[in-house]
Formats: sequence, C-alpha cells, structure tokens
Amino acid sequence: MSAVGAASILGHMVSLISETSASEGDIFPYMFKQRGLGPLIGKRTWGGVVGITDWGPLIDGGSVSVPQFPMNDAQVRFIVEGEGATPDIEVENDVFSLIDGRDPQLERGVAELERAVAAEPKALPQAAPAPIKTP
Repeated sequence: MSAVGAASILGHMVSLISETSASEGDIFPYMFKQRGLGPLIGKRTWGGVVGITDWGPLIDGGSVSVPQFPMNDAQVRFIVEGEGATPDIEVENDVFSLIDGRDPQLERGVAELERAVAAEPKALPQAAPAPIKTP
C-alpha cells in the first residue's frame, strides 16, 4: 500500500446515523455532510451538542451543570443544537429486524457503497519510486 493509501480514505464513504446519537454523534455526521464526503443514512440525530460545565456540588449532594459551549458555523449561527444531523437516506432500524439479527441501516449503507463503487471505481495512486540515496 502506498503512503497515501495508508493515511487517507480515497474511496467512497457513507455515514450511518441514529436518533439516539448526541454530542459528537451529532457533530461528526453534520460535518461529514457539510464536507460532501458521502450520504448520511439512518435517522436524524437528536441534536444535543451544547457542552456543559460542572459548577460543583450542592449542599444536598446534587450538582449544577451549565450549558456554555454551543456549536456555530462560519457565519456564527448556532448549528445542530435542537435539530441534529438529517439523513440523506432515511432508514429505520425496526425492532423486528434487530431481533432477527439484521441491521437495515448497515445493509443500506453497504448497498449504497456497492452502487457507488460500481458506478465510479476508485484506485490508489501509484507510489513514487524509492529515492536513490547513494551515488
């Protein structure tokens, strides 16, 4: 494998998402989609990305967490919070499929990748010849 192939993903990609994902599970697919790396497949993530800070214990043993670190885009608009990442291809992992040992989201992801590879095969670039270090 060339050095490029060892450090890069040069092929087709999809990202599977779930309605139970939050925080980085919201941010990663949102950025994946923004960069145009491939389709999001699954259910919209729930949109909980504002980071919190623990302000210490209370006298009753509880604690206070304060939301302080929202996500924003280059135009300084809040993003993802309360909205989540929306799939390009909505697929639900229904309970009957899961009990049967199937994963419809994964199956659809593999099918999309197989279609993309058939339509546009990718190959690793050829590695440069090793340099001659002696005269």
